[in-house]
Amino acid sequence: MEFKGKKGLIFGVANHRSIAYYIAKELSNLGAEIGYSYQNERVLGSVEKSLKDLSPAFIEECDVLNQKSLNNFFKISKEKLNQIDFIVHSIAFAEREDLGGNFSDVTKSGFSTALETSSYSLIPITNLGAKIMNPEGGSIIAMSFEASQKVYPGYNVMGTAKAALENCVKQLAYEYGENNIRVNAVSAGPLPTLSARSIDGFNHMRKTHADRSPLKRNITHEEVAHASSFLLSDLSSGITGAIIPVDSGYGIMGL
Repeated sequence: MEFKGKKGLIFGVANHRSIAYYIAKELSNLGAEIGYSYQNERVLGSVEKSLKDLSPAFIEECDVLNQKSLNNFFKISKEKLNQIDFIVHSIAFAEREDLGGNFSDVTKSGFSTALETSSYSLIPITNLGAKIMNPEGGSIIAMSFEASQKVYPGYNVMGTAKAALENCVKQLAYEYGENNIRVNAVSAGPLPTLSARSIDGFNHMRKTHADRSPLKRNITHEEVAHASSFLLSDLSSGITGAIIPVDSGYGIMGL
């Protein structure tokens, strides 16, 4: 795959264990020029440290739930890159108390926080990103998980958020298809990221995937990056609205 001359934006690099970091690393190695967002000053140091060897085009603050902040980020993106070819949405968040216990105990506030951050944010990012996308088209991907379709005890409201995210992917794929902008998602198996540590029963989840999947192992960050790069490249020009599993085949199993 060739990304030399391609430009894009990545949302969601938090540290060197982030899925977004591995995608950024692969795309950078393939020649892409990339701008990055960070949520606030609290995480800036960690983001800068993670990206220091990847020659970022820019690193700018962006609160994805604040329209003014989003507008400013895309204004800067236009100034720095002129136009873009791809966007990576790797953003998810739920309150710690909503990742464990009974799903029915989730508060209205906790429900809204999870869905607005993890699902809704893809909509304005796509809307604004399309305005500076290469006139010939481009590709947008989001990160999902099988809990969008099945119950994972402990994942709780994030499963609902991922279900909403996947529907957003399909709706946006339809809406922007006439502009040759493709929107897809990668449904990755459980990976040991910083945020994953907040999930009740995560280690059991990993062991179950490794034991029951056809490949008899867990996936790697690099495998998610490979699949993501494919979806962002011209090699996947006929694919949109798809949810691509990268899970060692765990999702096909019944027993």
